[in-house]
Amino acid sequence: MTTNSSRNPVLLVHGIFINSIVFRKMSAYLRERGWSVYSFDFVQKYGTLGLDELAEQLKSYIEKTFPPEQRLNLVGLSMGGIVSRYYLQRLGGIERVERFITISSPHHGTWMAYLLPTLPCVQMRPNSQFLQDLNRDAIVLEQVNFVSTWTPWDFIIVPGSSSQLGDKTIELPVFTHACMARHPKSLETVERSLAVRV
Repeated sequence: MTTNSSRNPVLLVHGIFINSIVFRKMSAYLRERGWSVYSFDFVQKYGTLGLDELAEQLKSYIEKTFPPEQRLNLVGLSMGGIVSRYYLQRLGGIERVERFITISSPHHGTWMAYLLPTLPCVQMRPNSQFLQDLNRDAIVLEQVNFVSTWTPWDFIIVPGSSSQLGDKTIELPVFTHACMARHPKSLETVERSLAVRV
């Protein structure tokens, strides 16, 4: 299907310990419905880079890939949603993004992050200094069309409700974190949220 040139492109941002291959189904689903879809791969260096440094990578990719006047739709999966928030809230991304969707992102941390001592995991622990800083002015996200999706059966984001942020939160009947990027209900919800008129 041809893309709709009147729509802003969609940039998919993956989570920790994975790359953009996780969006294979979502990319195909969105392209079939006329969206121009891009995926970005972090250079994670075995978990040694902080989320703020990954956000700098995201900013650099956006600046190299899209013209300055191009508005974007940003979709962040898990850690990718938190990195995207840092880009929006701390690196000027709020001026470039029209729609922002997070999928099972630990906005309030996850207890599973205590299993590893890597910097990104430390930053994604409940009440971490990093998350407290972002959540202090999360109201900034009201400047874009922001939706957070979550499942109570996540089991990676613990509790699952930690993925809720803002007024537009959507609970999905999806079993496990890993399925949130490919389950039909999740794909439908992302596409529907992208299509909402701003």
